This record gives sequence, C-alpha cells and structure tokens, in this order.
Amino acid sequence: MKLSGKVAVVTGAASGMGKAIAELFAAEGAKVVVSDMRLEAAETVVAGIGANGGTAIAVAANVAVEDDVQRLVNTAVEQFGTVDILINNAGIMDNMVPAGDLTDELWERVFAVNATGPMRTIRKVLPIFTERKSGVIVNIASVGGLNGSRAGTAYTASKHAVVGLTKNVGFQYANQGIRCNAIAPGGVNTNIGTTMSAPNPLGIERAMLGMSINPRTGEPEEIAKVALFLASDDSGFVNGTVVTADAGWTAY
Repeated sequence: MKLSGKVAVVTGAASGMGKAIAELFAAEGAKVVVSDMRLEAAETVVAGIGANGGTAIAVAANVAVEDDVQRLVNTAVEQFGTVDILINNAGIMDNMVPAGDLTDELWERVFAVNATGPMRTIRKVLPIFTERKSGVIVNIASVGGLNGSRAGTAYTASKHAVVGLTKNVGFQYANQGIRCNAIAPGGVNTNIGTTMSAPNPLGIERAMLGMSINPRTGEPEEIAKVALFLASDDSGFVNGTVVTADAGWTAY
C-alpha cells in the first residue's frame, strides 16, 4: 500500500490514463478525487473503485475554468481533509494543425487545457503543500513535449510548456518538501483521439513519419505504474524531471 493515507486529485480521470491512475492509486490505499468534465463517466470510475474496496469521489471540473479548479481542490479538502498528490492528466489534441493553418482559437483552447490548466491546479494546491512542507505533483506531458512533430503546433508547444512548468516548480519548491515531475508517454491506447476531428493533411503527414519506428503502443495501466512510482516515496530523490515512457520510441 504505497499510498496509504494519502489524498490524490486526478484530472481527466474518467477514462484512459487518468482512469488507470485513479484505480491504481485507490488500490494502493489513496483516497482519490476523480475529476473530469464528464461527471457520469467519473462516477462510474468511482463506483468501480468502491466495488474493489477503495475510496473515491467524483467531481465535475473543466481545468480550463478557474472556478472549476477552485471547486475541485476545495471539495477534496472538504471531503478528505487535505491534498497530498496532484496528477495533472487532463489534455486535448489539436487536429495536427501546423503553424501556417493555426487559428488563435485553437491555440488558446489547447493551451487553456494542456498548459494553463496544470498551472492553475498547481497554483491552487501549493498553499496546502507549502504549509505542510510536503506534496507531490505529477504532470502528464508527452513525447510531443520533447520533440518537434509528434502532433500539431499548439499541442507540441503546450506540452513543451508542461515540461518547463514541471522543471520550474520542481526546483523552486524543492527546499519545501515538494516534488514535481512529469511523464512523457509515447503512443498509448486512450480516447484522446476523440478530441480530434478531420486532422490537417500536412500536419498528420509530417507527424506520422516516425510512426514506423514506434516499437509498440502502450496501455494506460503502464503509465499508471510510472505515476505511482513518481507519486510514492519510492521516488523521493526524483524531482524536476521528465520520465519518458514510450517503449524506446524516442531513443532512435
């Protein structure tokens, strides 16, 4: 029970990697706040956790909305007394749109969820963490945040921003008992593709060039295990860095 007695907030937790993380954390003893825009789907995850003997609640939240972020963390504290672990998993794709075709609206929407959302949740939990001199943040970045063309311009830039946010927070709060790391997954079997419609022809052509060297697609549960390592005391000396989980795809 690596997370016994801990309270974890997981965003985008109704499906995919977020769901797998919430379920694993609950199995490891954490009380989990399952956050997602889709409340009914989040409640289904909570029901499954409860059926397996775990403890969880569902909170509807859009991380792109400041009021939702405030309510999310406040609810966690009201229900469970505190927050020990924050997992910033919520994210959306960008239809592989290259810079020449990018609109302000798409750029701002992708950044609002992928980069501004994690900033806001981190900003909200930091007073809790600094007061207790303890806390763990795990951001779900992407190999797209380490390389140039695994997606469109907005997604790529937003995930690079997540990497920078991770390193900045990790170092600046290191002396206060707070750790902040990120995971950069490669291709994983999730439903994030449902946030895409009609991918840009140029963007997807350029992004797909490296797919032939991808050893395999991962499963959400594999990313959840990395998140558990980073959220637990097993990684007590790991801070301000990015763990790539992609079967070796980016090692080429």
